[in-house]
Amino acid sequence: MSAATVSISDISSKSEEVRDIAVGKVSEIRAINRRMRMLALNALIEAARAGEAGRGFAVVSQEVRNISEEVEILSKALEAELAEEIDAMSHLARVMNESSNGQRLVDLALNAIEIADRNLYERTCDVRWWATDSAFVTALAEPGNEAFAFAAERLETILRAYTAYTDLWLCDTSGKVVASARRGQFAVTGESVNDRSWFRRGLSLSTGDDFHAEDVSREPLLGDAIVATYTTPVRVGGRANGKPLGLLAIHFDWQAQSDLIVKGVRLTDDERRNSRVLITDRNNRVIAASDGMGILTERIEGMAHGPQGWALSKHGRLIAHHTTPGYETYEGLGWRGVIIQTPE
Repeated sequence: MSAATVSISDISSKSEEVRDIAVGKVSEIRAINRRMRMLALNALIEAARAGEAGRGFAVVSQEVRNISEEVEILSKALEAELAEEIDAMSHLARVMNESSNGQRLVDLALNAIEIADRNLYERTCDVRWWATDSAFVTALAEPGNEAFAFAAERLETILRAYTAYTDLWLCDTSGKVVASARRGQFAVTGESVNDRSWFRRGLSLSTGDDFHAEDVSREPLLGDAIVATYTTPVRVGGRANGKPLGLLAIHFDWQAQSDLIVKGVRLTDDERRNSRVLITDRNNRVIAASDGMGILTERIEGMAHGPQGWALSKHGRLIAHHTTPGYETYEGLGWRGVIIQTPE
């Protein structure tokens, strides 16, 4: 075993081997000592039979017996002390191994949520940039079928280049979808979305530099697809301080993209068999899972307090997490990268 490959688990294994060796050797000493005591006893018996001639030999035999008893006492004490110290060392190694593994999983959880953050930051840039497109400004400033059709063509062009989206919608101030990128797949044109929280919050944004990022949810008008929706108003003249004419809503294909993130975390093959990699929202609801289970229905309990950390559940599961640090102008939504590892 080279120094480069030694691990805390190796130290723990070696300490167990040392304990076994020590206990074995002490047992051998005690076995030899028992034989010495038997010999001493036999010598005393023979000395007694010899009478006065065996008196000197009896003294020696008794001394051997006394020494044997002292050796027995010392060997028992040695065995107990060695076992106690080696058990303590083994426990310390296990604790260090748990701590090391826990922190490593925290780092991997951070890596997962950072990748998600960078991806979602790009979505915030997309929606603010595309909202200034002259086709969208004209369609909402001078509404009409021809303007709406051209806006839909522009949305289709964008979507062909940006395949990470489920759909892109242009909405007027009443909440009616007037143009969409996937007209042939989703019949959303003419539908009202004014009951969506992302519509109300997006339309109330102060400037064109602002955006609204909605928590992951299912969108009924997209066949219940799981999406992350980003919005910002389309404004007069495409100017940041212009009056809102309507809203651009872009629906990020969260399920497909997040699946790549949680399945791409660098675990060993053995770890993959007993680990779940998750992303949870601010309410600890699962919004992505490497095993595809519990998405939007399961809530994770038992995480360590604070923005990052790890904890062992009463069932021995190690739960590591790290809260989003945000990226650039995207502060994040309080999401977490989470890794749950179940003992084999």
